[in-house]
Amino acid sequence: MEEKHLIVSEEIRRVCPQFIGGAVYATFVNTPHSDALWAEIYAAVDELRRAETIDSIKLLSGISATRQAYKACGKDPSRYRPSNEQLIRRSLQGKDLWSVNTAVDIGNLASLRYHYSIGCFDLQKIEGDTVTLSIGRAGEPYEGIGRGVLNIENMPVYRDAIGGIGTPTSDNERTKMDLATTSMLAVVNGYDGNREQVEACCQCLAAAAEKYLEAQCHTCLF
Repeated sequence: MEEKHLIVSEEIRRVCPQFIGGAVYATFVNTPHSDALWAEIYAAVDELRRAETIDSIKLLSGISATRQAYKACGKDPSRYRPSNEQLIRRSLQGKDLWSVNTAVDIGNLASLRYHYSIGCFDLQKIEGDTVTLSIGRAGEPYEGIGRGVLNIENMPVYRDAIGGIGTPTSDNERTKMDLATTSMLAVVNGYDGNREQVEACCQCLAAAAEKYLEAQCHTCLF
């Protein structure tokens, strides 16, 4: 399986020295929907509703640390909410969660359970052999999935050889996964520096991919 060089830039290290990233590589045949997977997702939502409130989720380590990372980079995390907070807030508000396809839905399951922002990219659409986590620049072009043009200035951003592919707020249309996707790179954004939890989140994602997509997976930290 093709793997990328995953690099954390010095500018991210300066503002978030504790950052630990997790990566899951997977090959599979994607499907439109999995009832069994969604049963797990609903169970994770029920667990969150028993344990948390809208006010309390900002104290969850994965969410709190991501918000602090945004502030350290110069971005307002309430105006540009990270996806983990968006997903969990929506769950607690009783709103329907979006079903995209099984590969994408697996990432949401892991995020609900471990509270990290997770980027899921079609591996074949990533240009070049290196993916670097850095900070967005003024005027940098970026089209968020379902969001249109997104202002990523002062936001953590993963870039490939030709530009941004993912932020904690939204992944890029250019590298999104669809039913034709056969290989994935998923990144777990551990801004809280909790190595054990980042590893567990990666294992959760890989196990779900193996279970619901019969995927071949490999995980690592960076």
